[in-house]
Amino acid sequence: MNIENMEAFVYVNHYGSFNKAAEALFLSQPSVTARIQTLERELECKLFDRQSKQTVLTEDGRKFLPYAEQMLQVLQKGKQKLQQRKKAPQQIRIGCTISVSNYIIPEILKQLRARYPEVNYKIVTATTDQLVHKLLNREVDISFVRKVMHPAIRTLAFYEDPISLYVYDGHPFMKTGKASIQDIQRETLVFFECGSLDWMRIHRAFESLEQPPDIAFQVDNVVTAKKLVLEEAGIAFLPDVCVNREVKDQKLFRVHVPEVAGVSMQISIIATKEDCAVTSDFADALTEGFRGAVLLQKSSLA
Repeated sequence: MNIENMEAFVYVNHYGSFNKAAEALFLSQPSVTARIQTLERELECKLFDRQSKQTVLTEDGRKFLPYAEQMLQVLQKGKQKLQQRKKAPQQIRIGCTISVSNYIIPEILKQLRARYPEVNYKIVTATTDQLVHKLLNREVDISFVRKVMHPAIRTLAFYEDPISLYVYDGHPFMKTGKASIQDIQRETLVFFECGSLDWMRIHRAFESLEQPPDIAFQVDNVVTAKKLVLEEAGIAFLPDVCVNREVKDQKLFRVHVPEVAGVSMQISIIATKEDCAVTSDFADALTEGFRGAVLLQKSSLA
């Protein structure tokens, strides 16, 4: 049975369209149709029903789908296993911002070590601008940074970390769980400044006030900002991933602020476009590891 025919079957089901599946597979629509028809002849059943503009699985198609997906996954894992020893470098230098270094990298490295046991890892912590410079100068191979655009860099956007207002136990905002920008104006603020456009949105939200907020502490380290809030020195806007444990332990509490709802810190993996396939493969592995780590962290804290 031709694996390309099963691949076409899985893609048509995923996209719900022969045309969209053809685009994703870089094939013509008639080629995808021919592959599905060949598979249907081999299985002696019809796999899809076309209802108006939608393409849906038949009962036989639904029964066969999990087996087709499993066969594709097994094939992909086999390819990765064969390529792993050929492609993995002896050492990979990973750059990351402080928040990623503190809260995400340990989980990622644990998963990567299991996947590439022969590889050594060097971690370099710096700001996004510094990491871009290090990447272009070949001082690191891959970096975790905020969203950047550069003609010589390949950027993979893979995670958005919401930014919320957090207060300490006993703060008045705990009663309602929400506050306005005007309410915050009367509070002592700890401001973690990471320099991204998302944080500038928070600054702009305060521009409508007659008087600026009382930013008593302005720091460039999220751990310092968090500890200041825990010590009741003030309240702060912080990335959610950095305070999940404190929220679970009821030491910090999230407060909804409508004026800045939806603000998030975008995190990306960057690598130079000139790098060989080794770096690209590792970027994909890092992305997979990061997402897995975040999901594990959220499920453990739920």
